[in-house]
Amino acid sequence: MTAPRLICGSAAALALVSLAVTLWTGVDERGVALAFGVLIAVGELTRFRPLTSGWAEGTPTTRTRAREAAPVGAAGALSYALLGEVAGPPALPHALDSARAGGTPVGAAQVVTVVLAASLLGGVPHIWQGRSPGPDHLARRVLTVGFAAVCCQPLHSRAVFGTLDGPAHALLVLLLLALTELFDAVLAAALAHSRNRWPFGPLLRDELRGLLGIGSAVCATGAVMALAVPVAGLWALPVFCLPLLLTQLSLRRYAAVRATYRQTIASLARSTEVAGYTPAGHARRVAALSRAVGRDLGLSGAELTVLEYAALMHDIGQLSLVDPVPAGATAGLPPEEQRRIALLGGAVVRQTGVDAAVAVVVERQADPYQEQPVAARIVRAVNAYEEKARGAGPGGPLKALEELRLGTSGDYAPEVVESLARVLSRDCLTLPSAG
Repeated sequence: MTAPRLICGSAAALALVSLAVTLWTGVDERGVALAFGVLIAVGELTRFRPLTSGWAEGTPTTRTRAREAAPVGAAGALSYALLGEVAGPPALPHALDSARAGGTPVGAAQVVTVVLAASLLGGVPHIWQGRSPGPDHLARRVLTVGFAAVCCQPLHSRAVFGTLDGPAHALLVLLLLALTELFDAVLAAALAHSRNRWPFGPLLRDELRGLLGIGSAVCATGAVMALAVPVAGLWALPVFCLPLLLTQLSLRRYAAVRATYRQTIASLARSTEVAGYTPAGHARRVAALSRAVGRDLGLSGAELTVLEYAALMHDIGQLSLVDPVPAGATAGLPPEEQRRIALLGGAVVRQTGVDAAVAVVVERQADPYQEQPVAARIVRAVNAYEEKARGAGPGGPLKALEELRLGTSGDYAPEVVESLARVLSRDCLTLPSAG
């Protein structure tokens, strides 16, 4: 059984058991359940969409710039899983009159049921508009919240938290949150590894790095709300979620800026095509395949971004040539001419204000591979493959790959060529010709 089926099946089983238990025993603290359900549903309603890059022809690459696209919903779900008793008198108006002082812990089954129902309700508009986050997101949410509730609710039932002073209580909550986020990161990496066949280790590393950004804000907000609601009542929910909501709005603006930045780079990359120096779509094809090879070699998210930008702009130095290279095929030029074009391209990239790391990759793509950074090795090999395979007929890709293997003695890094072969074989990628 594959990881997605196992994870989604486990989430479905947990959801069904939780729903059955909740229907049998009834809902405790209904006002509290309603308040957290509304918060989670609102968080799902305000989720922002991941950015989609269309550089890869026929294979769009989806990349989420924030680890959690619905931080308010995630924080509310974690807080409800960690919640003990609620302060009274009732903290909300008559709609929540059932929230009583000195309540009892709600139980793990009720937590999972409320989170599932609220997430589904908040996701209805997205599903209606064809923007559903998919079953993986919901499965992770159910399993992660179930893990936190199973760890925390029995401690509330046994009054373990009541025996601890303030700092010890807070530290225990933070420890439970850390374990929960680690569990969620493993689930996310396992799903991505199974669906995309990318290496598990780098995926898990990227997930853990994501905790330093919006993930830390989600954890902090969830912990604060779980500690504040028993003292201040349910009014603590909107008060402590407001900063996270403002953070989410800032992330939306940041995502828009990044989208504009990528569009600018894509436009610069097309300048060689518009001027007739390179075939149409060449830069996009090289960028898509370079990113796939980088994933296979275990590059991190930031390294993949630099690699993709450099691959898009790797031919921009040809704009300085008086006479265009036939078909833009620089792989067959003498090494000195290749280096001259690469240096000219790096100078152009530096003048555009793009990250200096991108310029370095462009400048060094023609150096001996032993002296190149990994990204430059990838761009050089993938560019050569695309040029050799383009328009060469049905046997072109295989012949181009064999030529690259023959050149591993001095021109192309052997590990990059073998990674390229794995990607092509695994994903059945044969780059289409420009014509």
